Amino acid sequence: MHEMGIMSDVLITCENIAREAGKSRITHIALTIGELTDIQDFALEFAFEALAPQTIAKDATLEMTFISPQSRCNACGKVYEHDRFTMLCPECGSFEVVLLSGRELQIDSIEAEDEEEAADDDD
Repeated sequence: MHEMGIMSDVLITCENIAREAGKSRITHIALTIGELTDIQDFALEFAFEALAPQTIAKDATLEMTFISPQSRCNACGKVYEHDRFTMLCPECGSFEVVLLSGRELQIDSIEAEDEEEAADDDD
């Protein structure tokens, strides 16, 4: 399950960013994931639940947005969404296409707080 390794890297990256910003607790992580990455949402959620408790993201929520594959036809210029198996241009039938999206995995945002903010939330 490659989702465990992916989530480990995501948590390390988020933790480093939060600490650099002087934050001691991550409360939310938002990711954008291309459907062609073969990342399974349930497996990534499982990896998050297994790994986050050992980090400053132990009480964080995880938001995942999946992006459909999109390509542009080099022959006619049409931009279109497609599934993983049918990349042919629906306009002209060309195989000459360029993938524009669908393989991304990015951290869109991290919400974090320092100890003072966490204490204020508890009041």
